[in-house]
Amino acid sequence: MDRNIRTIDDVLDLLDGLFAADADRWTDRASTWWDDFYADRSKPVPFFVAKPDESLVSYLDRGLIVPGRALDLGCGPGRNAIHLASLGFQVDAVDISPTAIAWADERAQSAGVDVRFRRGSAFDLIGSGWGGPYDLVYDSGCFHHLAPHRRLSYLALLDEVLAPGGYFALTCFAAGAMGSELPDADFYRQSRLHGGLAYTPRSLREIFSTLAEVELRRMRDEPAGSRCFGEPFLWTALFRKD
Repeated sequence: MDRNIRTIDDVLDLLDGLFAADADRWTDRASTWWDDFYADRSKPVPFFVAKPDESLVSYLDRGLIVPGRALDLGCGPGRNAIHLASLGFQVDAVDISPTAIAWADERAQSAGVDVRFRRGSAFDLIGSGWGGPYDLVYDSGCFHHLAPHRRLSYLALLDEVLAPGGYFALTCFAAGAMGSELPDADFYRQSRLHGGLAYTPRSLREIFSTLAEVELRRMRDEPAGSRCFGEPFLWTALFRKD
């Protein structure tokens, strides 16, 4: 008889187990799904390009954020981490996929920049003392792959590692354009995340209500020849920790 639920972490782990089909995408128990995803670098995946997000470039160009310590959550092949490092940021970057981390490290070396990469779940950083506090926490495409209960872990991570006065920047699926719009409870009934969760501006403002909103808009569509990555099915948001 299994009666060993005693802590919040036990509850979160139990709920993680309900999503066995999707677990490789967002838990630290396995990384096979994302390793397979990143194995073929020639795939026509939009964010495989070696370009930073247009929103990130815009924040920098307008002076909304300035060089400091930065953490890139779910860094993938490292395009945003490398851009930040090239501008003088001290950058840490984490991803669950060893294949993605290896690719990102190759890119960083080719670009001649220093990024400290870590393979693992972003939630492993909580209480680890690995890095921080950070002036910027950046997430381009990680948050919308989390199951609803893991927002608790995500908010705990931000609360711990984001410095007072620091900025949190996010890109995620926009409701009506990309991602599943099912109510949170239905994901548990179906034990699937359907490729990622869509968000509305209202839901993002509610989830990150402890932070001050600086900007929330749709990502601009960038042409193939642009120096930036941009897809209009994403929200871009910038918040500040007061």
